[in-house]
Amino acid sequence: MVFFIVKSIEQLADKVLKDAFRSGASDIHIIPREKDTLIKFRLGNQLMPRYTLEHEDCDRLISHFKFTASMDIGEKRRPQSGAYNYVYNNMNIGLRLSTLPAYMSESMVIRLLPQQNQIPSFQISLYPSTTKKLISLLKHAHGLVIFTGPTGSGKTTTLYSMLSETSEIVNRNIITLEDPIEKPSQTALQVQVNERAGISYSTGLKAILRHDPDIIMVGEIRDKETAEIAIRAALTGHLVLTTMHTRDAKGAIYRLIEFGVNWLEIEQTLIAVTAQRLVELVCPYCDGGCSPFCFSIGSGKRGSVFEILTGANLSAVIRETRGEHPTYHYKTLKDAIAKGIALGYIKESEYQRWVMKDGD
Repeated sequence: MVFFIVKSIEQLADKVLKDAFRSGASDIHIIPREKDTLIKFRLGNQLMPRYTLEHEDCDRLISHFKFTASMDIGEKRRPQSGAYNYVYNNMNIGLRLSTLPAYMSESMVIRLLPQQNQIPSFQISLYPSTTKKLISLLKHAHGLVIFTGPTGSGKTTTLYSMLSETSEIVNRNIITLEDPIEKPSQTALQVQVNERAGISYSTGLKAILRHDPDIIMVGEIRDKETAEIAIRAALTGHLVLTTMHTRDAKGAIYRLIEFGVNWLEIEQTLIAVTAQRLVELVCPYCDGGCSPFCFSIGSGKRGSVFEILTGANLSAVIRETRGEHPTYHYKTLKDAIAKGIALGYIKESEYQRWVMKDGD
């Protein structure tokens, strides 16, 4: 860990960002403490201490990032979010910033989103058979497909990879509605949610429906109104892809019911629900946990596993939400992770981190 002596705040910001990119970090955490400020990098599943700053220099650094991202530098009492692009070695990097008022001072987290890092379709899942099932969902002319999983599990990356794949197979009009737009795409018309300009998820979806889309990607179903419009879009002949924050695939159905969607609409529109986790893979070079230097050599440290609820199993789960007791069985996240551990692909610690944590 390095203690910085700051000469120029622009040079400091540039140094921190470049170091994060070279190290293969996914997030930068700026954390205030009683006597100083700690900057940490997220490398894989680990949060590594990297630099220590004086409080005054930290305040200037956060203000610099906020100004660059068009955030209010004078407002420190409420959370803010912003985004901007940074060019590193001729590569465009999207930065998504979030501030949070803390006891000592203001804290900031910066998510690093390399724009050129589009995952090939065959690498969407750790298992090729699962990838084929996911791609086949895009062949439907209409309906609703929901991707679930915690923040940072790779749902948006999966969606973009699938949309890129379908644009090469079938010439269809794809429109996305996101908050924020994480990855610029050449294959889709992207719409940014902007509450101040009157573009919410609900109003944006209404406008998109008048724009003759074939496939609509909604960043997230987060309220009753958005759920109703997504269902309506699926009922009127559109394929709608969206995300939810639920523990597993089954939970998305219960969430739709909580939003007031009736069982008949769910049965008529819902094609599939997936649950996704990003798991740490066994490193061929390191014995145990990887060092920070190992993360900087490139990708391949993590892979995605899925559970897919579709067909007869999906119908059975929908009936279960109505109080029935049907018989069904599908491969869950627990099965996918256990299989990866048995084959030597996934670290054993991931079972405890995801499965036992989820209570399965």
